[in-house]
Amino acid sequence: MAEQHRPHRRPTAEAPDGFAAALRSAVRGEADFGPTARALTTMDASNYRRVPLGVLAPHDADDIAAALTVCQEYGVPVVPRGGGTSIAGQATGTGLVLDLTRHLRSILALDPAARTATVQPGVILDDLRAAAAPHGLTFGPDPSTHSRCTLGGMIGNNSCGAHSVAWGTTADNVRALEVVRYGGEALRLEQGRGVDLPGVRELIDAHLALLRTGYPDLPRRISGYALDALLPEHPGGPDPVRAFCGSEGTLAVVTEATVRLVEAPHARALAVLGYADESAAAEAAPGLLPYRPLTVEGMAADLVREPAGLLPRGAAWLFVETGGATPAEARAHAERILRAADAVDGTVVTDPAGQRALWRIREDASGTATRMPDGTEAWPGWEDCAVPPARLGPYLRDFRALLAQHGLRGTPYGHFGDGCIHVRIDFDLLTSAGVSRFRAFSEELADLVVAHGGSLSGEHGDGQARAELLPRMYGDELVGLFGRFKDLWDPAGGLNPGMLARPARLDENLRFDVLPGRPVDVEFGYPQDGGDFAGAVRRCVGVAKCRTETAPGASVMCPSFRVTGEEAHSTRGRARLLHEMLAGEVITDGWRSTEVRDALDLCLSCKGCRSDCPVGVDMATYKAEFLHHHYRGRLRPAAHYALGRLPRWLRLAAPFARPLNALARIRPLAALAKRLAGITPERTIPELATETYSRWLRGRQGKGTHILSSSRVVQLWADTFTEYLSPQVGRAAVRVLEEATGRTVLPPPSGVCCGLTYVSTGQLDRARAVMRRTLDRIGLLPGHPLVVLEPSCAATLRTDLPELFPDDPRAHELSSAVRTFAQYLEEYAPDWTPPRLDRPAVGQTHCHQHAVLGDAAERRLRERMGLAGELSGGCCGLAGNFGFEKGHWEVSVACAEEQLLPAVRGSEPGTEVLADGFSCRTQLDQLAGRRARHLAEVIAEGLGPELEEEREGGR
Repeated sequence: MAEQHRPHRRPTAEAPDGFAAALRSAVRGEADFGPTARALTTMDASNYRRVPLGVLAPHDADDIAAALTVCQEYGVPVVPRGGGTSIAGQATGTGLVLDLTRHLRSILALDPAARTATVQPGVILDDLRAAAAPHGLTFGPDPSTHSRCTLGGMIGNNSCGAHSVAWGTTADNVRALEVVRYGGEALRLEQGRGVDLPGVRELIDAHLALLRTGYPDLPRRISGYALDALLPEHPGGPDPVRAFCGSEGTLAVVTEATVRLVEAPHARALAVLGYADESAAAEAAPGLLPYRPLTVEGMAADLVREPAGLLPRGAAWLFVETGGATPAEARAHAERILRAADAVDGTVVTDPAGQRALWRIREDASGTATRMPDGTEAWPGWEDCAVPPARLGPYLRDFRALLAQHGLRGTPYGHFGDGCIHVRIDFDLLTSAGVSRFRAFSEELADLVVAHGGSLSGEHGDGQARAELLPRMYGDELVGLFGRFKDLWDPAGGLNPGMLARPARLDENLRFDVLPGRPVDVEFGYPQDGGDFAGAVRRCVGVAKCRTETAPGASVMCPSFRVTGEEAHSTRGRARLLHEMLAGEVITDGWRSTEVRDALDLCLSCKGCRSDCPVGVDMATYKAEFLHHHYRGRLRPAAHYALGRLPRWLRLAAPFARPLNALARIRPLAALAKRLAGITPERTIPELATETYSRWLRGRQGKGTHILSSSRVVQLWADTFTEYLSPQVGRAAVRVLEEATGRTVLPPPSGVCCGLTYVSTGQLDRARAVMRRTLDRIGLLPGHPLVVLEPSCAATLRTDLPELFPDDPRAHELSSAVRTFAQYLEEYAPDWTPPRLDRPAVGQTHCHQHAVLGDAAERRLRERMGLAGELSGGCCGLAGNFGFEKGHWEVSVACAEEQLLPAVRGSEPGTEVLADGFSCRTQLDQLAGRRARHLAEVIAEGLGPELEEEREGGR
């Protein structure tokens, strides 16, 4: 086995005596020096990890100034942090992290006439764009993280995005800045005015020749300090704002920014051009710039993991967006480009949904590209170097050759119109030999970029990943000026040390160093991660798509973060805490960690991250794994015994349904039962069915329905919820399935259960026992699918079962047999015509169905029935046991209020309310007083009243 990379590390530092108290007395914002806050900010979206002393969420500019004063007094370094999506390590630090996203997120002014906005540094880019949109304006730079990156972070990194060919970088779009230096001094920077800082003018005047000749001329030159912006001949005069942009938090902290807004096209079209390979696409890109497109984005076939029907023929594509005053004008513009392009194939997409689908592929690339097609991990580090656009084709060929020379693989994509390439490379950053190769490749690639006249960074900044190599690009003399410029701003060196000036080595502080060298003993198989739990946790690379607070539509991830806005309740935050749990430095008690437990407590186990996270983090599985170890040999919460073992209690209670229902209606008794069971008092206990589904079906078949042939049967799973709580769903499904297929539904075997409730509460030993009994008894008929009505049970059988029994072929056979109700009808009754209902529908696609099973068949079935309208995304908030557990009521309700409840309340009379999941139906009943129905119930009603002879089994 290769030697694990384990460089010597000093113990985690502690804050100087008196510092925490002094800071708290000086500011209004929250200062947190606990392990959770520190663990959440050890990493950004890079390969690097640095452990801070604590985190401060300042309330205002005065808080920032006071904090920087105290930090200078105690010698504590500071790193400002926005969305934490930086890819070069510059959003990590060893001192005090300033979390600028909690309070400093106001748009202070928006002037449509002047086309400017004044914002605080924590404003999310999409929030600014939404505020500007009613005025026909937008902020031009738009990195793929636009739904969660902050304006302060964009200024720090000089971010760009897909539309930079039209609207430039962030530096091109900032007019004035209010900043605070280390020590607390406030400055205002404005275009056309010099920096009011002693020594800066003298430094520039003494090195005019070097500054005039030392910078490459290309649109995406982000590396280093932009000292050439302070030259006297700079258009409009010396521009300290431009010189500050891209300084990565090393000079001062932004407290306010005035930015330029641009006119947004009223209509857009997308020309998608196919080419034989990425070099051909790259060489074609500069020729499209004279047509003044909004974007010229490039992507090769090895980034497209699933078929995309809108893509034309080719092995690489350019996405060329055009704008116009009308849809016809935008389309005509795109068609001119299509005709002028020397492409293998091409198409113009004007449908907004089609455009969004294509852009989603591109925007998710920073996550998608972290896994090679064979599952191998790939990492940033050389994420965004840029060359002159005319050199991009030759550069890509040389780049591919260099990869091959080092035995590495990567998937280039990016801003071809600006010569900027993104790529994740399958570096081995776990062993000493792999890290040595990482360094050697980095040095050679830096030389290659410079040989093509390029910049080591073309968008995301240098950080720790590339700053060490800046002398190869600029030479020692100019890099020496960078250090002197930094010292004039920050003589004490307290702001983000180790970045840009006097940087740390590119192979230090790697975030993988602290993880266990051997696989952790776990219960799930983690087949996509080689059975390695640490590998599963490493999936989270920090792109933070889970931190999107408002995402209407089909997206589910991450419901708890959308409610709380707390990093600890995001998928990324939980993954970071698990990473630090495995590291054992900040979180020191392993599986017994209360910090990890508390962060996972508000995870709804919705599995939304399994599909919505670009890298497929599956926090529901990680939560189940953690709870299993955390409570092993210990007393569990009462809800785990009551709700986690629900199938057992329902089976015992079924014969006594009527008296138990009556007792549950007596409020004092119900309150006592809920208190003992750990159920929140606001919930109503669902009624038990007085006749179970299985009993009904056996009685029905005993009256005349006979199985004529094993080939003419349907295997319908009797899940716990259908069996004991909503048998009407099962009865409806039986009628529809037999009507549509002419087959007979088999009675379910006794004692089978998918194990869902045991898994979701982390009772994995019991889950295994339940699942093993199911595998022993299920008796699947070869070649026959298994229809599962409850989406959460279907998802459990599809994913959790084979991952808990990775070596049992029966588990994989059962998993592959699972079909949803609509999937089965589409597959086995393709010519059947469902009843036409022609009415609007609202409701929710179950989060597990969205994440694991997909809902394409359900959509098509609803369309055939004339049920118009899109179902809500998000999560209903009940999520099985979650919404019933004590302490979860507020979050559960808030999740439902995000999309589901407003959609249902706003629906017209006569609208069908659909929800295939028992949890979703229960939530709607208890919060909105609306009865939702499974699709099977709606179809069965559409078939008309069931005839007596049909009920008796006569056919």
